[in-house]
Amino acid sequence: MNVRKLTYAALFLAQGIVLPFLTGQIPEIGSMLCPMHIPVLLCGFLCGWSWGLAVGFIAPLLRSVLFGMPAMFPGAVAMAFELATYGAISGLLFRRFPRTKRSIYISLIIAMIAGRIVWGMARLLLAGLSGNSFTWALFMAGAFTNAIPGIILQIVLIPILIIVMDRAGLVFNRTGGKQT
Repeated sequence: MNVRKLTYAALFLAQGIVLPFLTGQIPEIGSMLCPMHIPVLLCGFLCGWSWGLAVGFIAPLLRSVLFGMPAMFPGAVAMAFELATYGAISGLLFRRFPRTKRSIYISLIIAMIAGRIVWGMARLLLAGLSGNSFTWALFMAGAFTNAIPGIILQIVLIPILIIVMDRAGLVFNRTGGKQT
């Protein structure tokens, strides 16, 4: 089972590195769709919190080292904490809640909100370290307003993928709860 989880986590990490290329040709669209978030959230749901956390933390940092995007400081560093939170929270909640469609949505939305809060705190801390400012308006724009298309995409796509993969027996993050 651990080899399977490792393999899936590696695939999700690869997707996190490659997906931004599909949307990155038009930067305004790429940043709005949040392509790195999808594989990290899926990893948390399918493989568990620890794998989701690891993939979420590594993906933006590795992508920054390999391709220079996102910029390491403050972008990739703040994203590492945000995505690690997504992966950890989605995995923890999905494991704890009963297996219902409603629970998938609740886990997803809580993970997305928690990740955005952690991103804001990281950006605030990094801004303080670099002598810059990070205002409430910048937080709201970066976390919510500019990301609305990505938020909608995640809320629509991820639960469908989780349900299909769960029915196919591809979810390793299991406990006793009711199936969807």
